[in-house]
Amino acid sequence: MHGGDVVGMVFFLVTGIVIVTFIYFRSREKQMMIEKGLSYEQMVELLRTKRDPYLLLKLGVLTLFVGLGLGAGFLFSNWTGYEEWIPFCIVTMTGLGFVGGFLLTRKLKNGNGN
Repeated sequence: MHGGDVVGMVFFLVTGIVIVTFIYFRSREKQMMIEKGLSYEQMVELLRTKRDPYLLLKLGVLTLFVGLGLGAGFLFSNWTGYEEWIPFCIVTMTGLGFVGGFLLTRKLKNGNGN
């Protein structure tokens, strides 16, 4: 088994766990609303107000930075011959993507156009 095989298996395993956990907690949330006696209309309104209007913007910024990290990692790997650059750049740029998405949405929520 190669290192790439392990990375792929871990990626799909973690992705599956995240999806199943999201579905589970979402159903638990709805079940708790039903137990509290909320009507369907009240549940729909509550779920609608909880949505993040900047979710796609955050995902776009994150995807952009992950792509930049992947590209930079391969570029540095080719230049230096060390493959350790690839995960380092991906993780670093992903972190920067999260920070950038947070700062951008905070700026937009505050209404500062500066």
